[in-house]
Amino acid sequence: MNEPATPAVAPPPLRPGDTVAVVTPCGPPDPVRLARGVRVLEGLGLKVVTGAHVLDRHRYLAGADAARAADLQEAWCDPAVSAVFCARGGYGATRVLGHLDWDAMRAAGPKALVGSSDVTALHSAFAVELGLASWFGPMPACATISDPEGPEPRTFGHLTTALAGEPGSVAGDRMIVPGDVVAPVTGGNLSLLAALCGTPYALSARGRIVLLEDVGEAPYRIDRMLTQLLQSGSLAGAAGFALGSWVDCGDPHPVLEELLAPLGVPVLAGLPVGHGSPQFSVLLGALGAIDAKSCSLTYSLRDASKAL
Repeated sequence: MNEPATPAVAPPPLRPGDTVAVVTPCGPPDPVRLARGVRVLEGLGLKVVTGAHVLDRHRYLAGADAARAADLQEAWCDPAVSAVFCARGGYGATRVLGHLDWDAMRAAGPKALVGSSDVTALHSAFAVELGLASWFGPMPACATISDPEGPEPRTFGHLTTALAGEPGSVAGDRMIVPGDVVAPVTGGNLSLLAALCGTPYALSARGRIVLLEDVGEAPYRIDRMLTQLLQSGSLAGAAGFALGSWVDCGDPHPVLEELLAPLGVPVLAGLPVGHGSPQFSVLLGALGAIDAKSCSLTYSLRDASKAL
């Protein structure tokens, strides 16, 4: 059996009065949704600042690569900012990675990064470059937070509890391969994990629980991306798998079972993580546990020096 990998450093919890930044490293947000999302965060007692280029647009991107990277880096390096929220996903996070000054961001110390979908690229890079756990969860300019009727209650409750530093649990609906395992959590959006193959931020699953989810991908495309991860060695030595939502993906579970079950590790499915509603939060890099009896994934907020 593989030894568990070392968990990453957990970000400090947020408290009322903290300052948080909203930036757009991926696709352009709807300005109305963005404004609603900012008000939602302010309703938590947080002071919200936005990046200078938050409403820029360049084709399908939220502005030029250098501008998007500058907003992210400025927010991260600002000592007054306790957390950085990505406004939405879409596409573009991979393009900013080469524009970031990792030494400067490392010197800024740990804080919370929040986002999902395309933000998987940032989660992966932050883990490699900063050794930091980060939140795979809902974003301010997306439906579960910024719908006109207000945030989706279960999504919002889970997010606020998580950011406040309370240990989290996410229930699935079935065990494809039964079993219990404790190991750090990694992964995120399958399309982005496949896109990171061959880069310095490629997935390394050894000794880790791998979270996987996607949206709008036919089963054959899920097959192709999983096969890429398997053949590249990215999934070698995985301790387990936690499968999130597969919105508008048909029924991908037969191919997921076909490709993952032979690895002989626990596979938990049906987690409300990724896309869709509700959309729960998972701390990537944190020590996690798959429990077959409760059919759940839990994670710890302890840092690497205390987790093992």
